[in-house]
Amino acid sequence: MANAKGFTLAVALLVLVIGSFSMYQVAEWEKAMLFRLGEIVKTDVQPGLHFKLPFVNNVRKFDGRILTLDVEPERFLTAEKKNVIVDSFVMWRIHDVKRFYTAVLGDERNARQRLEQVIKDAMRGEFSKRTVNEVVSGDRDTMMKELTADANEQASAIGISIIDVRVKRVDLPSEVSDSVYRRMQAERSRVAKEFRSQGMEAAEKIRADADRQRQVLIANAYRDAERLRGEGDARAAEIYAAAYGKDREFYAFYRSLQAYQESFDGGANMLLLEPDSEFFQYFNESSGK
Repeated sequence: MANAKGFTLAVALLVLVIGSFSMYQVAEWEKAMLFRLGEIVKTDVQPGLHFKLPFVNNVRKFDGRILTLDVEPERFLTAEKKNVIVDSFVMWRIHDVKRFYTAVLGDERNARQRLEQVIKDAMRGEFSKRTVNEVVSGDRDTMMKELTADANEQASAIGISIIDVRVKRVDLPSEVSDSVYRRMQAERSRVAKEFRSQGMEAAEKIRADADRQRQVLIANAYRDAERLRGEGDARAAEIYAAAYGKDREFYAFYRSLQAYQESFDGGANMLLLEPDSEFFQYFNESSGK
């Protein structure tokens, strides 16, 4: 009885092991190939659970998602015969698993090396047809489209489809950058001096205009002041004349008092006049006229 149970358990374990070796699962993001004794028999295995003959069939799975490759910075020659250092990246995916397997043995590292060389070759051809200005800003989108199309033709040989190629950075070599920076610095200094001289010229014009306006304002104010002073003097003379006409004797007396006050205002004033002079007429007259 014990032997029967042990045999049954052994058979169950054997069936379980054989069953585990007979099933395999393919995820949605994976691409799989089915082999029979090392020979490819199926390359379009759909996602899901599948069965195979254990020890006869084997399965290779590959990442079917979009992958990113950072290309090592490389020096390229432009149409102007100037060197530029380009840092870029490429987005790619496995398109034909059979060709991918036969070309690079299904090794993603080998595929990245082959793809990096393909991208560099395509970039070398595109950069050689354009100037630095076109590479940096003028024709970037068009160049990327043409580069992607050219690289796709070469990458299809290893079963890879290139989604996009982008340039992250374009630098000049250090020996060229120094001279460019010095030239840019000299150009900026020249522009700064030009702006500074223009500013000084504008300041002189503003200062001269302000001085002119100041002189005009002062002249106008002096003219208005003199006119008002003249009008005031005329009005005062008119008032004095009117007052003199009403009482000439009182007006003469008032004017004499003002003359006395002004003449004897200081403490050390001295006048040498005859006693009967007109200046003392109101001192000599006691009648009170």
